[in-house]
Amino acid sequence: MSDTSFSGGCACGAIRYLAGGAPVAQLHCQCRHCRMRSGTGHSSYLVFAGEGAVQVTGAPATWRVAGESGAEKIHAFCPTCGTPTHLGFAANPGLTAIHAGSLDAPEAFRPTLVTFAARGLAWDRPGPGLAAFQEGPPG
Repeated sequence: MSDTSFSGGCACGAIRYLAGGAPVAQLHCQCRHCRMRSGTGHSSYLVFAGEGAVQVTGAPATWRVAGESGAEKIHAFCPTCGTPTHLGFAANPGLTAIHAGSLDAPEAFRPTLVTFAARGLAWDRPGPGLAAFQEGPPG
């Protein structure tokens, strides 16, 4: 593991994770699904690449849904407190995204881009200077 790591988990402590290395992306997603899941105007993620880049302890519950891109996402959350902690992608099992709000040190989140900006709501505008992709994440 590198000197860079990100730890976090659910509100009750039943689910914990440790992500090693630098994230490949830090972003806000404004797709309808992420808005509904978060209960706000977007969801915020740090994305890590590589098998074992994110180590999870505990027994998260999962559910699957097709995102706006058509790709299936596998959401993980605590079955006790309901906190969403991370998600994976059926078509790319080497990627894991962790919810920025579940970090032990959420101030470490440094977003650089916004995905599905075309779906953004007038009352939820991410900070200036972020690259905005009108649809899904860049290839």
